[in-house]
Amino acid sequence: MTTGNPYLAKPWLTHYEAGVPEHVQYENICLPDCLKQSAKAFPDKMALTFQGYQISFGKLNEMVDRFAACLTDFGVKKGDSVAILLPNVIPCVVACYAILRIGAITVMNNPLYSDRELEHQFNDSGSKVLITLDLLGNRMIDLRPKTAIKQIVYTSIGDYLPFPKNILFPLVGKKKGLAADVKPADNLYKWKMILNQFEPNPPQVDLTFEDVAMYQYTGGTTGVSKGVMLTHGNLSKQVQHVTAWFPKFGSDEIMLGALPFFHVFGLSTAMNLAIFKGWGNILIPKPQPPQLLEAISKFKPTFAPLVPTMYIGMLEDPNIEKTDLTSIKGCFSGSAPLPLEVISEFEKRTGAVIVEGFGMTESCPVTHINPFDGKRKVGSVGIPISDTECRIVDLSDGVTDVPVGETGELLVKGPQVMKVHRGPQERYDHLRGLQRLSPGYRGGVLRTSKGDGGHGHRYSSS
Repeated sequence: MTTGNPYLAKPWLTHYEAGVPEHVQYENICLPDCLKQSAKAFPDKMALTFQGYQISFGKLNEMVDRFAACLTDFGVKKGDSVAILLPNVIPCVVACYAILRIGAITVMNNPLYSDRELEHQFNDSGSKVLITLDLLGNRMIDLRPKTAIKQIVYTSIGDYLPFPKNILFPLVGKKKGLAADVKPADNLYKWKMILNQFEPNPPQVDLTFEDVAMYQYTGGTTGVSKGVMLTHGNLSKQVQHVTAWFPKFGSDEIMLGALPFFHVFGLSTAMNLAIFKGWGNILIPKPQPPQLLEAISKFKPTFAPLVPTMYIGMLEDPNIEKTDLTSIKGCFSGSAPLPLEVISEFEKRTGAVIVEGFGMTESCPVTHINPFDGKRKVGSVGIPISDTECRIVDLSDGVTDVPVGETGELLVKGPQVMKVHRGPQERYDHLRGLQRLSPGYRGGVLRTSKGDGGHGHRYSSS
């Protein structure tokens, strides 16, 4: 940092609420063991709810072990990549944690992407196995010869439904476009059938915080999507310092799992946070206003990380007038600015507090959040969270710290910042200093210029 810069004193620390530490005492635990820990502490507690169908933490851990044994039988080993192409359904969570448990690398993909985009991500990641939905099965079978994928496992929306939905689904699923027949093919497997073929005894694999856990693809601002290499340490420390940011939330909360888990925002703040904390998670594969309001009404979530379009959509839906939203105690908003009037109206209807934050795929993603209990600057991205440092530097030279009130480029450093950017033309050494790597990144320090990352912000030192 430049001499005499205004950020050395970390002025944001004076705005931390009581109980939030400057430095987190991290537990040296990777996410697959976080699940084991929660399953041991809360074996019979609801871990996931999908359309009313529930599985406990104990059952979730067993399913993860079974699929981890299946992947091992497929030939997947530590360091291999496995692709997931699913919305927020139970197999998405199971597959993700099974991949991590055997030391393989999870590659989350957006089900709305085109074949061209998916082909690039499958090939760039070197994915060997794909877990997907029957609705995408035939497309993926046709795409497979262009990739290194050998086995395809497919699930269905109807695989986990409560009575009587499980009885009705085979009759109406295809008519409603919620199910599809998948044509025969080699090395093609049905999720539930193959899950039952394996005992929950996968090989024991040693994991460290330096091991790569995920290739998370991000479009960025130029060129093809780039795979952000996130380590087990990045992911674990992210949920631990987000946990530290919300000290008033214990182990009895219920997560509204509406943010897509294939996006890093939903991955960390909805899926991983709930498993780490032992919270129940209400999975919503299609987070449109009617589905969001129905889930809140039926399942009474207490914590809701959402994006602005979800808040706005619910407020504009006529059913909000007959929906009780008061179970929600805390909300987290990111990915775009949230209008002040939306914050005010949603907080009035719920009694909850909405805190806005900021992040990028390259930082797991959270780097900034407004204080939950204390002085918030509504309409801002908040302040750096624990163990996270930032500077705002001059746009022209990328070095000089700007004075208070000036617009500049945001630099961020913290344990959640990616190991390496895996773009085809951008493969960097893992450095932790301040050496310049590229126009956009420094070793261990993330640079974002003029709101890069989709937030539409310019950054001011005010």
